Amino acid sequence: MTPESIAIADSANLPEAALHGLAQLLRRMAVACALMLAALGAAAQTEAPATWAFTPPRDEFSADSLLDLRSLNEQTAGETGFVRIDARGDFIRGDGQPIRFWAVNSDVARVPFVVKPRGPKTAPDLARHARFLAKRGVNLVRQHRQISPPTSAAIGDINRTERDAIWRMVAAMRAEGIYSVISPYWAGPMRFSKDWAVAGAAEQPAFGLLFFDPVLQAAYKSWLKQLFTEKNPYSGVPLARDASVALVQIQNEDSLLFWTVAGIKGPQRAALETRFAQFAADKYGSVAKALAAWGGDPVTADAPDEGRLALINLWELTQPGPNARALRLAAQTEFYARTMWDFNRMIVTYLHDELGVGSLINAGNWKTASAVRLGDVERWSYTAADVDAANVYTAGLHEGPNRGWAVVPGDRYTSESVLRNPKLLPINLKQTLGRPMLVTEGAWVLPNAYAAEGPFLISAYASLTGIDGYFWFSTGDEGWSPPQSANGYMASQQKWTFATPEMLGSFPAAALAYRRGDVQRGAPVVVENRSLADLWSRKTPVIAEEPSYDPNRDSGDIAQRSSIQTGVPGEAFLTGTVQIAFDADPAKSKLAPLGKLISADVLRSNTGEIVLSPQVGRCTVDAPRVQGVAAHFEPATAITRLTDVQFTSRNSYGAAMAISLDDEPLRRSHRVLVQYATQSRPTGWTEQPATWTTSGKPPVSGMEITSIGSAPWRVVSAQLEVAIDNPALTTATALDMNGMPVKEVPLRRNAQRVEFSFPDSTMYVVLR
Repeated sequence: MTPESIAIADSANLPEAALHGLAQLLRRMAVACALMLAALGAAAQTEAPATWAFTPPRDEFSADSLLDLRSLNEQTAGETGFVRIDARGDFIRGDGQPIRFWAVNSDVARVPFVVKPRGPKTAPDLARHARFLAKRGVNLVRQHRQISPPTSAAIGDINRTERDAIWRMVAAMRAEGIYSVISPYWAGPMRFSKDWAVAGAAEQPAFGLLFFDPVLQAAYKSWLKQLFTEKNPYSGVPLARDASVALVQIQNEDSLLFWTVAGIKGPQRAALETRFAQFAADKYGSVAKALAAWGGDPVTADAPDEGRLALINLWELTQPGPNARALRLAAQTEFYARTMWDFNRMIVTYLHDELGVGSLINAGNWKTASAVRLGDVERWSYTAADVDAANVYTAGLHEGPNRGWAVVPGDRYTSESVLRNPKLLPINLKQTLGRPMLVTEGAWVLPNAYAAEGPFLISAYASLTGIDGYFWFSTGDEGWSPPQSANGYMASQQKWTFATPEMLGSFPAAALAYRRGDVQRGAPVVVENRSLADLWSRKTPVIAEEPSYDPNRDSGDIAQRSSIQTGVPGEAFLTGTVQIAFDADPAKSKLAPLGKLISADVLRSNTGEIVLSPQVGRCTVDAPRVQGVAAHFEPATAITRLTDVQFTSRNSYGAAMAISLDDEPLRRSHRVLVQYATQSRPTGWTEQPATWTTSGKPPVSGMEITSIGSAPWRVVSAQLEVAIDNPALTTATALDMNGMPVKEVPLRRNAQRVEFSFPDSTMYVVLR
């Protein structure tokens, strides 16, 4: 019964004319209400756009799939031999063919040993996991493990559970043409038994100890021997001779140049100070001569009679010089760097010469207490091995009781977009001349809302600058990761995952463009030569990776012999390759003209194919085989016209890519993938604006999470029009998340182009 009929029925005793007038009034009120509801609905649409439930079916890897990148991989990873490095510093296969790595971190092999509330523990299907990843363009998987034994075992024993997980994963990935990286040790979870002969280690964190403690080093070698030389029962080949193991990481996220060095105490501190005294004696002739050379100003904690020299607080190594302690600080910096270099060289020699490991070796992947003062020193210590690496994440602020690992109601956060702040691009890295560079851990970390830009930007800029691989972190699921508890039982959402609609869903086009080399490699824009003396003195480089680097503040500290006497802005990383050479003549450093590439509102690649406009939050890629845009779309920028493709978006944010699937340019291709990623949140996720302060800093404006929601993801529906200047394309097919055909998409055609409206509940359309 309508409101109008109820009102008339309740007014049965009124005259007929009055009833007629009342009915007209109620009709007008009903129309007004309808208009009001429509207006409210439009407002609600603006605030909360339409979404679709992300519930992809189980991938059966059907031959009918129209999107499967498995053929990009070798039939068996390593079938042509071990991965090697060419003269340019890029990876090549055993047969000399260039290879680029679209990579991920996976914990799936460890899943049976993690308690989850969804039922009994069952072994994961690693074969399915490998096939799932290969289909989406992945050709390298990193396993970050901990092969150190439990404290109940002998120190030289390996953790057999972890070894078994490594062996199973390597064999499964190998079969799908996916190479492996093994990261077997991290000081973070390392625990010592008091029964082990590592003096004082049980009373402190393990950070830094592996670089110099001989007992721990001997145990580490024992673990490596048991891991690499015993036959892998799942492949029949010891890892030392398995060419599918592309890389071995000596250790994860540890350095003597990070703040954790202050945690080295007691007998371990004394041992390190003894080593420093011996280093100084070797350098100057004796400890006494070292102290004299340093100005005769001993540090209170020095004990030269006991053969020890104190290590000054790391903070002083992060400060500008010169000062009264300049020579001593330079000696301490050199000591830290050479201690790490010597350890790295020892392990490389052990792996290659004693164990017969054929894989390339990476020494480390961590940061320092100051990227400006110490970053190049850290990177130099890696030159004892074959490959350089860093771990770099993209995230805003996240405040909450479990912010290191979980998202819970009440947390407050900000979302950072690289499109608006390009200095946050995680591959803004200095590359050592002639050496590969990897990011072995990275992601747009939840609850950041701008993850859709991630694969787009990594694909484009890694291609431009020659970064050799970016490893998305991480997954514990065979396929997609639904919104779920961070630890399996606490009411929370996981934080460290890439297997979301925006990130993993954006893999196919991004991975294909990167691996195929569709975007040109740029010429170097900076080649900085650095002497070792300048490293130890912590002279300011001409360009640093740290976003807060200020060339105006720091340029006066640049080494006087450098041919580049002013600081280079961090935006240079977005224009071409930035390279560094160690123990080289600073006078031969080179800087390309940047005036036409960097302006107040536009950053252009020196290839002309990538343009980023931070003021409007927009990046375009325009190459013959791939064209796209990632943007915070506004009315002025909603239409993006590229050479062969036009995108018109009504979404507030998204990343669109059109890419040839048959290696032809887009204008001549007979198979084109159009991929579009927007944003997603768990079902029922709610948040509200919030402002807060922390540690006396200026107020921060962001969002407060009022509900973390639950599965499934709700993906913002596409509002995108696409036009491609290729009239030979005659059909358009919407695909599900497994590449299976879902429905035909109406295609508008004329003599010059084809046009279509992107479906609102998918991420892929294939045109043929």
